[in-house]
Amino acid sequence: MEENGPPCNLEAPSSSSRQKLEGLLNKNMRIRMTDGRTLVGLFLCTDRDCNVILGSAQEFLKSSDMFSQGEPRVLGLAMIPGHHVVSIEVEADTLADAGCFRGSH
Repeated sequence: MEENGPPCNLEAPSSSSRQKLEGLLNKNMRIRMTDGRTLVGLFLCTDRDCNVILGSAQEFLKSSDMFSQGEPRVLGLAMIPGHHVVSIEVEADTLADAGCFRGSH
């Protein structure tokens, strides 16, 4: 019996999937959560239940206007339970990287 719902299929990743995941280590990520909060920080690790650890994390509260999110709250090291993750975005370092992680512009 699993407490947090079904695993996210990371139990036996293929080598290419693992390489892609390893390539995201220490990249800035933006994670939107089920309660409307957004966390931004460095991707440090994940597990088979899709829990995510962010370093140097900041929390942004839910806002109706994307441009008026206010001051972030500094969290530091944060663990986000996989079942609370709505979406994950990787902040690209260059324009060339942006095409790799986003479906459309």
